[in-house]
Amino acid sequence: MDRERFERLVERVVASLPEEFHARLENIDVVVEDWPNQSQLAKLGLRDGHALLGLYQGVPLTERGGHYGLVPPDKITIFQRPIEAKCRDDAKITAEIGRVVRHEIAHHFGIGDGRLRELERDESP
Repeated sequence: MDRERFERLVERVVASLPEEFHARLENIDVVVEDWPNQSQLAKLGLRDGHALLGLYQGVPLTERGGHYGLVPPDKITIFQRPIEAKCRDDAKITAEIGRVVRHEIAHHFGIGDGRLRELERDESP
């Protein structure tokens, strides 16, 4: 899939989020990169770029104090190539983008990986 089409899918997922999320997504950039870089992998203790589909970098809302301000935007990066490697057709790619975007936004809201795994298990049929 070309980058432009993939980015449009990411934009659609973000645009389709409920309004209460949009109101709390100020000062956050959502970007697409091909692969995670070595620094990103090392910080997470990963060696394989295929293992990282998305990454939240910033200060979660739950950790911001009263003096938080005048800071660069938080950043959510969606990694195109690992998602494509995991998903073999457009429908699965689209669904995975949705899952990854929601997962990274959850980190922005202060929800950790353990709790996210619990929530994802609860959603599974």
